Amino acid sequence: MRENLPERMEHGGRVRWHRTRERGELLDFSANVNPYPPDIPWTPDPSVLKDYPDDRYEVLKEVIGRTFGRDAAEVTVGNGSVELIRAFCFAMLGRGDTACIRPPTFAEYEMAVLLAGARCTVDDSDAAVRFLCNPNNPTGTLYTRPEVLQLLAETAEQETCLFLDEAFIELSDPRQSLVDVSHENLFVLRSLTKSFTVPGIRFGYGFGTPELIERVETVRLPWTVNAFAESFAIEAFRHYGDLERSRERIARERMWLSDRLDNLGLTCEPPSANYILIEVPMEAEVLVGRLFSRGILVRDCRSFGLPRHIRVAVRTHEENRQLIEALEACLP
Repeated sequence: MRENLPERMEHGGRVRWHRTRERGELLDFSANVNPYPPDIPWTPDPSVLKDYPDDRYEVLKEVIGRTFGRDAAEVTVGNGSVELIRAFCFAMLGRGDTACIRPPTFAEYEMAVLLAGARCTVDDSDAAVRFLCNPNNPTGTLYTRPEVLQLLAETAEQETCLFLDEAFIELSDPRQSLVDVSHENLFVLRSLTKSFTVPGIRFGYGFGTPELIERVETVRLPWTVNAFAESFAIEAFRHYGDLERSRERIARERMWLSDRLDNLGLTCEPPSANYILIEVPMEAEVLVGRLFSRGILVRDCRSFGLPRHIRVAVRTHEENRQLIEALEACLP
């Protein structure tokens, strides 16, 4: 039996768990999904369930490749982005290796590194892999394309692989993306969950050179993308351009929400995506509890090492207004 397994990481989006315990209706600001998703004309077809999915996912990968101008051999898919994070780490890291992760950022990078038998460090000098989330979760920091290209050049010079998580960039500024860059030292991760508001589907995808993708595909469990997820994803990518409208509406609401938070005297990290990191004048768990009693679920950022911060998603205008009203009632 393997000893000293790391503890499971905390995440937002636990609204279903609360609902099953008869906590009533909740506004979920803890999950960062698109409040204005494209309308996808898709109906599940039960007949696809009688066969195994094509584990090579050739049609799906060709659709993704055409969407982003990449060859299908440069595409991998998985049961959510977390599966691909773990598959990548098992493919690229081993005992004695180190991975550079600079907190606060998405906790699953550390989990995947540790499960692969490697170590985490904030020093990139001897790391085999460097992780960058752009825009970063939870801070919302957005690096420009030139900045990320410079980082890629530096990691390549050190013979390090850059793992670039762009799960939120489609709701931020895709002009800063490196999704079109094929480089032997680069892996780019994306997620359908956030952009199309389908966390129940569980679908992530990534890009790399054919050699890197082959390593990841070898480690990935067979048939992890189920037939319904594959069918929805193919239809969603046909409407990929509709996300531009989502970004415009999110940007307006993000500005409105940021202004109202500032009026409440709260300090926020400069937001760039569909969520905002907020410093609060009390322990985060206290405010989280007060908001919960008013039917508002926000992300307690203690698990990010930020005991006096919460993260809130940018939702629709009416929902954002309700959040501000609840904060006004809950703050000292």
